[in-house]
Formats: sequence, structure tokens, C-alpha cells
Amino acid sequence: MKLYNADWCWYCQRVREKLDALGLTYEVVEVPVPHSKRREVLQVSGQTSVPVLVDGDTVIDDDDRIIPYLEARYGRPV
Repeated sequence: MKLYNADWCWYCQRVREKLDALGLTYEVVEVPVPHSKRREVLQVSGQTSVPVLVDGDTVIDDDDRIIPYLEARYGRPV
């Protein structure tokens, strides 16, 4: 699992907290601040905003979609 992230991004922080609460292992890819330099996340998702989660062949953007996906697929924390 790979999370395209920016440390200063509140939405990314919400996703990291959910991943940690679920005990999931994931790789964090820190994106550059300028959107024009976010080539990798653009190639993966078709857009430059973060967060973007890649889980196998599934690519999800926006914390409001990522968090419900994680809960549905991996369960809620106890």
C-alpha cells in the first residue's frame, strides 16, 4: 500500500491516522509542494492533489473516500 502525502496536509494526516489505527503497513511518498512537480502522483491518479492511496490495483483520492474504503476493506479499529 502506498500513500501519496504532504506532511503539512490535514487530509493526509487523517488518512495516516486511520492506516495506523488499523495497524496497516504502508509506504509514504512525500509529494513536492509545487503541484507542477508532482509528476508521480499525477501519473498514478490523474491529478496532483493529495492524499492519494494506492492499494494494489485500487487508486483512491480524497480522505473522505479513502477512510471509508479502509474501514470497509480492513475493518474498524477495536
